Amino acid sequence: MRIAAPKTYSFNGKEYPCCASLTMGIIGGKWKTVILYYLMNDTLRYNELRKLMPTVTERTLSLQLKALEEDKLIKRKVYTTKPPLKVEYSLTDFGKTLIPLIQSIADWGHDVAQKESESKS
Repeated sequence: MRIAAPKTYSFNGKEYPCCASLTMGIIGGKWKTVILYYLMNDTLRYNELRKLMPTVTERTLSLQLKALEEDKLIKRKVYTTKPPLKVEYSLTDFGKTLIPLIQSIADWGHDVAQKESESKS
């Protein structure tokens, strides 16, 4: 009797043991989902994202933006026509496929926070 090897999933040269692991590998962590959440409806500049997430360090934000860009979830547009340099971030079409998932995560968090608040009242 031959046992089939478990199916693995590949994305951007990385291997994942299951589809849930692939999803979390792409959007997991403390800040990626937050960045995607803020970009769902808006194109934002780097400093606008920093203001929306005041506890993230500049280095971490830069690294997370770069990772999301490498995974083709966000696009970075640089305007060099006149100083100062302007950089905007927005979701790609591929990134927009995550909107229902990000919205569900946000809705779930809102419900949990609301229930927690009500239980303390």
